[in-house]
Amino acid sequence: LRPPMVTGQFHTLFFGSVRMFFLGVLGFAVYGKEALHFSCDPDKREVNLFCYNQFRPIFWVLQLVIVPVLGAFFHLYAACKSINKEDILQKSFYIIFYIFSVFLRIIFEAVAFWLQIQLFGFKVNTIYMCDVGALGKKFNITWCMVPEHFEKTIFLIAMYTFTVITVVLCVAEIFEISCRRTGFLKTQ
Repeated sequence: LRPPMVTGQFHTLFFGSVRMFFLGVLGFAVYGKEALHFSCDPDKREVNLFCYNQFRPIFWVLQLVIVPVLGAFFHLYAACKSINKEDILQKSFYIIFYIFSVFLRIIFEAVAFWLQIQLFGFKVNTIYMCDVGALGKKFNITWCMVPEHFEKTIFLIAMYTFTVITVVLCVAEIFEISCRRTGFLKTQ
């Protein structure tokens, strides 16, 4: 079942292809072999691996899995009940359920955006300061060199941009639903 609104269809296309392609291909190019080049002082394997695990941002993968699942709940329900696009626009329960799923996407994207800013900020620094206290080291803070920090910063800003675009598309979809329900836009 395709999303009932044009903006929802564009969101699905944008999220499903552009964003996942960007993360999968370019994210792997930037972060793929990073563990081999991530080095800390002292340059010991256990320190490097420990600090690298603190640094590596797996958050985007989690975001890219959860956001489509939130929208899929409605589509799964609609497919099981054999609900078509016209029924969604005409029956209040379906519209409310659909809008609720879009609101969940907006909320998750906003929370993810805030968490990303808290975790990563807007720039990946050349030096990452790692807390190695759990390893029982003499000094709790170790400095690590981050490979390709400039490329990672560009990737970070792109991921933020994709998050903002996704939220704007979700808000536009709710606006489109409201306009269609009130009669400002004709249903095709």
